[in-house]
Amino acid sequence: MVAKLELLYEGKAKKVYRTENPRQYIVEYKDDATAFNGQKRGSIAGKGIVNNRLSNLFMQLLAAHGVPTHLVEPLSDRETLVEAVRIVPLEVVVRNLAAGSMAKRLGLTEGTPLARPIVEFYYKNDDLGDPLVTDDHVEVLGLAPVSVRDEMRELALRVNDTLSAFLRQIGVTLVDFKLEFGLDADNRLLLADEISPDTCRFWDAKTQKKLDKDRFRRDLGDIEAAYQEILSRVEEGMQV
Repeated sequence: MVAKLELLYEGKAKKVYRTENPRQYIVEYKDDATAFNGQKRGSIAGKGIVNNRLSNLFMQLLAAHGVPTHLVEPLSDRETLVEAVRIVPLEVVVRNLAAGSMAKRLGLTEGTPLARPIVEFYYKNDDLGDPLVTDDHVEVLGLAPVSVRDEMRELALRVNDTLSAFLRQIGVTLVDFKLEFGLDADNRLLLADEISPDTCRFWDAKTQKKLDKDRFRRDLGDIEAAYQEILSRVEEGMQV
């Protein structure tokens, strides 16, 4: 049993704890839900369990396809042992269809297919509302070395290819998603944070039913059922 020591960090959806091994942390997923940079707050029953399970399944799939991740092993319904990393202060968003802020920003109808996947970088800064930044901003602000930024882009596109192909097999469209990366003690870049309905837009391929946090953001109802549905589909797909 891995001992959970002092709390290092508590965010909107997770807590991170130190362990006796300085190179490993324990992540605990919460049921708390936020949207619009924390302006909307609530709780989704069982969300922490779903996100923990889904994120681990996706990271195992990605590792099998050559994407290095921080996953060490699941510990419980809500807890996972991960490699300790220094998070790069950039969120990487990959978009396959126009939705959310991009649709509003560019005046596109939600669901409009894009000619190719688009990769965007956002500066991780709650006080500034995580603004969209260009490659030049990343370099001038010193948010990441060029080599790290380029590796993040390359890995994000590999994640997109792998997850999109898998999700198509279970009747789900990967509309867009957010990733975070971190550097471990050996300065290896690892996929970190989570991959879940909190950080992805999942639509039913036939009905376009939303199976993600947009149900919370937009007061669409059936939030818990949507989270459970995407988990059930992924688990069944993994068993095929």
